[in-house]
Amino acid sequence: MLTIGMLSRETGTKVPTIRYYEQIGLMPEPSRTEGGQRRYGEADLDRLSFVRHARQLGFPLDAIRELLDLSDNPERECDEVDVIAQRQLRQVEQRIARLEALRGELRRMLRQCTGGKRSDCRVLEVLRDHSECLSDHKDGWPDR
Repeated sequence: MLTIGMLSRETGTKVPTIRYYEQIGLMPEPSRTEGGQRRYGEADLDRLSFVRHARQLGFPLDAIRELLDLSDNPERECDEVDVIAQRQLRQVEQRIARLEALRGELRRMLRQCTGGKRSDCRVLEVLRDHSECLSDHKDGWPDR
């Protein structure tokens, strides 16, 4: 049996994240000692490793929940898993396309910069006036 700290170290997942996954149902409620300490088994380690790897691949929590459900029901069709993975691949490809557009825009801004005084800075000018941009990168980039 593993403590939450041991599970954290084994998977590289922070303790608060493990607790959060338990709260939202991605991880089952662990068994507890008489003193109330969480205890985890190999199945928990495997499940958390699955969740962590899926997160590293960019899967959203809802998709991971679906994948876990499919994994927990081996009689279900693999096609359902493929659909989720294909959806994730499309999202990754869309992000890559947006990032490539941003890279191009940043390169263009820097090429147009001639140095000199800040009042003549092309980079600052483009950042102030979005109409100066050649690419449409407004969609999909939330303010944070």
